Amino acid sequence: MAWKIGIADDHIMIIKGFESMLQHLGDCTFIFGVLSGTELLSQLEHETPDILLLDINIPGMSGVELCKIISFKYPAVKIIALTSHEETMYVKKMMRNGASGYLLKSIDPETFTNAIRTVMGGNQFIDIRLQQIMLAESIYGRKQTPGMVLTKREVEVLVMIAEEQSNQQIADKLFISLRTVETHRFNLIRKLEVKNTAGLVKEAYLRGLVK
Repeated sequence: MAWKIGIADDHIMIIKGFESMLQHLGDCTFIFGVLSGTELLSQLEHETPDILLLDINIPGMSGVELCKIISFKYPAVKIIALTSHEETMYVKKMMRNGASGYLLKSIDPETFTNAIRTVMGGNQFIDIRLQQIMLAESIYGRKQTPGMVLTKREVEVLVMIAEEQSNQQIADKLFISLRTVETHRFNLIRKLEVKNTAGLVKEAYLRGLVK
């Protein structure tokens, strides 16, 4: 009997990519692909998969919350979380909420096959790259970001930005000019490779740069 697989991700090409990999697994059948959390919950009322591949950033509701709801309402469904980023804090949240696996969307077909078979065998599967990062965090503390070094002053400014302090408030507290604060903010956005302050704060938390 073939295992039924559902996919929830807001990018149709991601769904198509995983569907293509599933075609090479003789014991798996793709039954649905949905683009939002709302659509997913509606779909589950009509048909439940054996395995659900769930994007943690799907629109409509966070993957973390969806995982908790689905694990409670449909305990037989095994959830494998999907992500594009190496966000270990979400790994822990998803696993606590009932996920059986955690994969990077960039995985190769062999790893994907291994993950499906491991989870269907009743075990947990976490992408090896994420396992390595989690091990490093447990040994060395906060997650370090290769190739990206912040100065002590930049870290101070970043923490205050995360606290929603204005440029003027930061300048006053650190006894520096407004122009200097603006320069630090610009450099932080460049180093963390984001587009704006909201993205900066989110990325800082994901990388463990602020608590």
